[in-house]
Amino acid sequence: MTRQEIELEVKTIFQREFEIENPGMDDDLRETYEFDSIDAIELLLAIENFLGYEITQEEKKQAINIRTINQICDYIEKIAQTRKLSPVMK
Repeated sequence: MTRQEIELEVKTIFQREFEIENPGMDDDLRETYEFDSIDAIELLLAIENFLGYEITQEEKKQAINIRTINQICDYIEKIAQTRKLSPVMK
């Protein structure tokens, strides 16, 4: 998946789950949109649905300091990279 696909999905999640249209990529979610811990749990569930697998407790702990859409996209990219299958042997 590309960065653009991740950004599009995250923005779609924010629109669908939190009724936030076109969130700024670097807006502080807590300050700008009053995003709270319950919202964060819902977001993690939506990310799991998007990725197609459950996020580990360790990966969830890494999400604690996320404040912006850009950081969410970085987080998803990092998880997706760690879950990639090994390259095919030639």
